[in-house]
Amino acid sequence: MAKRKLGRTTDHRMSMLRGMVTYLFENGSIETTVTRAKEVRSLADKMVTLAKTNTLHSKRQALSFITKEDVVKKLFDEIAPKYAERNGGYTRIIKMGPRRGDAAEMAIIQLV
Repeated sequence: MAKRKLGRTTDHRMSMLRGMVTYLFENGSIETTVTRAKEVRSLADKMVTLAKTNTLHSKRQALSFITKEDVVKKLFDEIAPKYAERNGGYTRIIKMGPRRGDAAEMAIIQLV
């Protein structure tokens, strides 16, 4: 599957997505564009799946992606156990309509 480039260089894009995934786990939801939300969804679901194993190796892998240590702790201690019985689909995207300035399609992405 080809990833969306979002009009950014690879480093900038990955940095932005890492920040958005971190913010999603920290606060539970984000308001962003639909295309960004779809990219964040795939990365966030991978992080939750990783956290469900709860080994030192998986914690270190999560720390290499998520930018805040306390968010990783929250992911492993609170978020992942909540989804222990669920196989994927940890996030929901709700479309909100166009943004006023440039009419970009907006959405809210949140943890289910």
